[in-house]
Amino acid sequence: MGLKSGVDILKLVHGEAQHGDAFRRNVMTDLAKDLRQGHSLTAAMHNQGDFFPPLLIAMSQAGEVSGKLEQTLLRAADHFELRVKLRRDFVQQITWPIMQLCIGILIVSLLIYLLGVLTPATGGEMFDPLGFGLRGGSGVFIFLSLVACVISLLGGFIWALLNNYGGIHALIPVLYRVPIFGESLQTITLSRFTSNLAMSLEAGIDPIRAIQIGLDATGSEFYRSAKDGVENAIRGGKTMSETLSATGLFPEEFITSVEVAELAGTDAEALHHLAADYDDRSRRAMATLAMLAGRLIGGVVVLIMVLIILRIATQIMGGIQDALQPI
Repeated sequence: MGLKSGVDILKLVHGEAQHGDAFRRNVMTDLAKDLRQGHSLTAAMHNQGDFFPPLLIAMSQAGEVSGKLEQTLLRAADHFELRVKLRRDFVQQITWPIMQLCIGILIVSLLIYLLGVLTPATGGEMFDPLGFGLRGGSGVFIFLSLVACVISLLGGFIWALLNNYGGIHALIPVLYRVPIFGESLQTITLSRFTSNLAMSLEAGIDPIRAIQIGLDATGSEFYRSAKDGVENAIRGGKTMSETLSATGLFPEEFITSVEVAELAGTDAEALHHLAADYDDRSRRAMATLAMLAGRLIGGVVVLIMVLIILRIATQIMGGIQDALQPI
């Protein structure tokens, strides 16, 4: 917006260097230093390591070459703002179920602690309704350690999936077959690809680089593995839909939509409409995943509470039966 108003880019970057955390301010300061030394915006961004997304760097380069940097950056801003909103909405929808789980864990921890602190009037130890043998501070520590182990295993799986640890991305086709979850996950991935592809073509980036940027934007090595094949297919004279079909990574419905988009007009304009459609699908898919995550967490909370109640009832009934036994 500043560039569109005619403000000097160096002044704008200096202004950005006054906001955010220390790391962000340092990056913006270094960016301003490179610009002052005569580097282009693209080159200055490259010099900041992984701070700027590859899509933003590629679009900035295309904008500088075409002389449409302002429009290109505005389009990129809309794109990243949408991604942030989708992520924020997802977090908001799963916040309450997570809080319920935390409350359940705290209740059990408090009960374990009280079993070790309180003593009955007749002496000895308090009756253990849970039957786990955990009491006091040490019992709470053991219980929370077990909870931490479970959370660590789950978090480790998510980290491995995000970072393709051990080539786990090879399991993505299997995940896509999971009812509801798989379809939602694939829709979000295709939305990222289509949106980045459309913006890249609109910015004037060549089709090979545009498709490769789209594949990178999926965040999946499963899709990135097709980058070399894409270049060979495009150079061999294939259309975009034929190239994507040859990768074997995209569903037939998506290939058909891209083919229709190619026939409807210029690639950039037609794919922009397709990207808008997939963005809308992505919103619904994120809402679906949030609902599934919320129900899963809520189900875990209910299951834990039911098991604890049954455990307490079993312990109490066992105690009553022992008391009724003849001496």
